[in-house]
Amino acid sequence: MSKYLLEVGVEELPYKFIPMAISQLETGFETFLNNSNVKFDKVNVMATPRRLAVIVEGLASSQPDVEKVVKGPVSTVAYDENKNLTKAGEGFAKKNGVSADDLYVEDNYVYAKISIKGKNTKDLLQENVPVIFSKLQGPHFMRWGNNDVKFSRPIRWVLSILDNEEVKIRIIDKDSSNLTNGHRFSKQNIVINNPDEYVDKLRDAYVIVNQDERKQRILDITKKEADKLNAVTKISDDLLDEVTFICEYPVAVVCNFDEEYLSIPQEVAVTVMETHQRYFALYQKDGKLTNKFITITNYIGNEFENIKAGNLRVIKARLDDAVFFFKEDTKKPLEAYVENLKGMTFQKGMGSVYDKTQRIIKLSEKISSDMGILKTSIKRTAELCKADLATNLVFEFTELQGFIGADYARVSGEEEAVCEGIKEHYFPLNADSETAKTPEGQIVGIADKIDTICAVFVSGKKPTGSSDPLGVRRAALGIIKTILEHNLKLDLTKLIDETLELLPLKADVKQDIEEFFVQRLIIFLNNDYSKNVLESCAGVNPCKDLCDYLERVKVISKGVDEKLIENANRVLRILKEDKIEQVNESLFIEPAEKDLYKAVQGVKFSGDYKKYLEELTSVNPVVTKFFDDVLVMDKDEKIKNNRLALLNSLKNKYIILTDFSKL
Repeated sequence: MSKYLLEVGVEELPYKFIPMAISQLETGFETFLNNSNVKFDKVNVMATPRRLAVIVEGLASSQPDVEKVVKGPVSTVAYDENKNLTKAGEGFAKKNGVSADDLYVEDNYVYAKISIKGKNTKDLLQENVPVIFSKLQGPHFMRWGNNDVKFSRPIRWVLSILDNEEVKIRIIDKDSSNLTNGHRFSKQNIVINNPDEYVDKLRDAYVIVNQDERKQRILDITKKEADKLNAVTKISDDLLDEVTFICEYPVAVVCNFDEEYLSIPQEVAVTVMETHQRYFALYQKDGKLTNKFITITNYIGNEFENIKAGNLRVIKARLDDAVFFFKEDTKKPLEAYVENLKGMTFQKGMGSVYDKTQRIIKLSEKISSDMGILKTSIKRTAELCKADLATNLVFEFTELQGFIGADYARVSGEEEAVCEGIKEHYFPLNADSETAKTPEGQIVGIADKIDTICAVFVSGKKPTGSSDPLGVRRAALGIIKTILEHNLKLDLTKLIDETLELLPLKADVKQDIEEFFVQRLIIFLNNDYSKNVLESCAGVNPCKDLCDYLERVKVISKGVDEKLIENANRVLRILKEDKIEQVNESLFIEPAEKDLYKAVQGVKFSGDYKKYLEELTSVNPVVTKFFDDVLVMDKDEKIKNNRLALLNSLKNKYIILTDFSKL
């Protein structure tokens, strides 16, 4: 089996494009090889800022030869009365490269068995690799030089080798060779004789081409430096990925800044280091931030003084700004900034951020009342939750809204529950982050998010496949996660009504909003439960109680008796209309009617869905007996309607659990 190596050298790629390119190249090569019927074991894609590399292992030397049967014209058209080929028959034979003797007749049609010799893998690579590369997509592609083909950055070299042999290809404006280049400050024009020596030769030239190896090296060298200082790091996956894709040979350098900057909120200093500068902040074992950080540099050598000095100059300037803004902002209490929200527009037609805050206050009070949580700290959290948007520090560091508000609230002497609530009302910050733990954060957060969602829908800007105005998908997911994780008994249907009533603009969008929540709910739970179960349980108004919905989903997911599903669906098919009267026992004729009525009366929901499903299953024989013995659509209108009423009482028992028609 063979091994193929492709490397495309480029000017430094944007780090966000590199993971996209890795995925697209892997898919592109696998699709090409599978469609070409060329066997292979594995496609391994590696990348650094300066190169995209593909190694295909276990590659067959060629396509397999294929024999196939081709159907031709009707035999009476292909042959004349003397059994000689007609023009049509000769044309069919010539087209498929066979002689007259190779043709045969079956079911009155002419057939030809032809043999197709498989193409050489090298030829297939030459034809298809440039095509795969030309199909890469990413943001901000442009033309470079005189080229018509767009790409992220200019291409500097192409390496293409199958085993020990070059595979000549041309990508955009560069012809391939067997040469590659190491780190910018290391060896250049490195000869690669075969794919097996590629990774090691680059490592010798200070390029760790495998991104997983590079990522692990970053973690190892960072931990090593942190251990020397008896410190720890808290590196997010996003930051680690970004740093991995901006260097070829990571080296850890410990830097520090003046301890006076630790007086500002910790989140500010960390944001300066991580978000703005891609540094790794260092913490004491107890979690307190230190004045030291680690920067990963793409460097060869051991002289770090210039690197340290340069990084210190950059971070000092950013931290000086933060200190200035912090001191200016805290000259007055957080409450004083609420009035400034009147000058900040929430969105067109929906008033200012101040107006939104007033709605959040009212909604928080309604939610608190419905949940039986009466705390003054909830109202206070709602009053101050958006105040930090008017501060200088949040204007400079927008991503810290809520965190700054919490710190300023502490400086202002607010209750700790209020401070935490201000921070947490934005939670969860993304699909994977934690939800609010405090009642203040949960309730005010739900009020804030439901106001945003309803405002967007009323404004006619509901989300589409390509747009998500004001992040309403994330807001809906935040509400769903908060309710389910903390088992909050909250009627979303009622809350949507109350929210729409408070908005300055009116529109008939309640049903759209409820459907939107149901869609997000199903998507959120889709990894854990089958879609048909989620949709069937959603047929019984899940927005009334999300936790109740989840309990029903859990029970149904464990399995439902097939006979129960059959009987329930039969009942639903018969009851197409809802004009159902009360059951009159005196109109019963058959014993099966009386038995079913008694059985239905005995089925009662006590709050335990597992037990309730068992009860519904237990009446299956009685339901089956009813359908066997009783003609529902009796000629006597009174008897018919009474039997329909009896089935309707059974239907009402079924729909407590789920919509069986969707199972």
